[in-house]
Amino acid sequence: MFVKTSTRRNRDGSRVTYLQLAHSEWDPAAKSSRTKVLYSLGRADELDRTAIERLIASLTRLLGVEPATGPGPERARVVGVPGLAFTDSRPLGGAWLLDGLWQQLGIDTLLRRLAAGTRRDPIVERVLFTLVANRALAPSSKLAATGWLAERVHIPGIEATSDDACYRAMDWLLTVEPQLARGVFDQVAHLLNLEVDLIFFDTTSTYFETEDPDESVWRDPNGRRLPDPPTTDTSDGGADGGADGGDGGEESVPDGAAAKAGFRTYGKSKDSRDDLPQVIVGMAVTRDGIPVRVWCWPGNTSDSPLIRQVKDELRDWTLGKVIWVADRGFTSAENRRQLTAGGHGYILGEKLRSGSPEAKAALSRQGRYQQTRDNLRVKEVKVSEHERFIICHNPAAADRDAAIRQRLIDRLQALIDGSDALAPTKRAELRGVISTKPGLHRYLRTTPSGLLRLDAAAVTADARLDGKYLLRTADPHLSAEDIALGYKQLLEVERGWRDMKQLLDLRPVYHRLEDRIRAHVLLCWLALLLARIVETRANTTWTRARNELQRLHTGTFTGPAGTFRQTTAPTPEARRLHEALGLALPPKILHLDTDPGT
Repeated sequence: MFVKTSTRRNRDGSRVTYLQLAHSEWDPAAKSSRTKVLYSLGRADELDRTAIERLIASLTRLLGVEPATGPGPERARVVGVPGLAFTDSRPLGGAWLLDGLWQQLGIDTLLRRLAAGTRRDPIVERVLFTLVANRALAPSSKLAATGWLAERVHIPGIEATSDDACYRAMDWLLTVEPQLARGVFDQVAHLLNLEVDLIFFDTTSTYFETEDPDESVWRDPNGRRLPDPPTTDTSDGGADGGADGGDGGEESVPDGAAAKAGFRTYGKSKDSRDDLPQVIVGMAVTRDGIPVRVWCWPGNTSDSPLIRQVKDELRDWTLGKVIWVADRGFTSAENRRQLTAGGHGYILGEKLRSGSPEAKAALSRQGRYQQTRDNLRVKEVKVSEHERFIICHNPAAADRDAAIRQRLIDRLQALIDGSDALAPTKRAELRGVISTKPGLHRYLRTTPSGLLRLDAAAVTADARLDGKYLLRTADPHLSAEDIALGYKQLLEVERGWRDMKQLLDLRPVYHRLEDRIRAHVLLCWLALLLARIVETRANTTWTRARNELQRLHTGTFTGPAGTFRQTTAPTPEARRLHEALGLALPPKILHLDTDPGT
């Protein structure tokens, strides 16, 4: 159907245009198409626009399109079936896939079973999943997460919740942490067929924007808070003993106490924020990058208690001989003793620039490098009767180290050029400024007369270390290549910290109570676990997967016959992600309610 235009010329030479609503019909006899006029609209210059708009309104209503009342580009609104309204649209794909993994790991069943032994509502499992999904999809505070659930996402099994319900769920999560961690590990190990002979362990710190640290309280050797002990009455007990003798109380030490410390307290920050209180977070990761457990300690906790607790709590898990892989911060003799207890081994990084006897001895040994994969060369050197030392060399990293050093040398040379003409006090001031920049100060030499020079010997010595790092292990059976590649996989832990801090927003932590902070870290761990499983099994990054999944929406339609939710068509990549993870796509009709009153 179309509007046909015909023109007629008058005797005076003017032209008149007529408009007709026409339709083309096929004439079988003539075997050609003929135009049939359905309605004559009259002369174009005398067109009754009001009548035309009434006709359009009648036709659009008949076709299920409601005309708009005002002018503008949106002249009509599609309504489909008369009385049916499209009321809402929300992202579904990310939450649907995470929920599928949550169920595949049996976390939903485990939490409901643990809650069944209490008087808690089974909805606590859905509340906890909502907090985990929020952390993975749109990190925010717990209060903001309730608004996110109510207005900006669709999560099966829960429509809304309150911030109080979130806090109660977090408190309960902390009480079931040991059972949850063990159950999750067993399911993940079975689902992914994990190799758990290598456990990568590392710690980080997260600071808090607060001026004062927490009050010191008694804690057990694992850093957990102990109940406050009763005070012991030390007054003489006479008739006048309690009249004006002050509080007369002396604090007693509770059973099992190791030390007093605040949870958020000052310590050596890995974020270069020693001026702020912090907590320590530790994470154990498999060689595939799957985080299997997370821990929290007060911000001033040393390494040895961390290692002891981690080993004790993983002792009963289904692990064979574990080779612990940790960074250079764990190389103390006490830490190595703890790591080898129980027949386990370790692979530890050693600082070549530390000047330790082992590092000096390793560098002085001659020998040939063995070429391995991943652009890595290794050389085993004999330093100790009880430990093996491996020097690793990465040519690409060597080029990068040389380029960085040259930039530092150029900056230093620019600073000291012309300094011979300065007064001694001015040169001393310049030397003080350079001393605050460790990268530059490393190559600075001061002559006996106080002149500033580039230390050529330091440059040469530093160049010998380009692209090299030293590893130590107590395991007599691992090959040098396996030791080097095992340590290289420690980068998976470091990537986990980056993702937890940046992608999942570990910080800022919107809590001040110790239990809530611990529960917040557990939620971040569960979110990271699900994201890592997606990456491992679907061969992608969580950022790409999340962006693709969030294109899958669900729309809500409401009418006289009830309400239903319909999903949009998944993209090819969304289909691939679900297939790779063994999960079903959401159905076309997600929900149907034929009772208009509900």
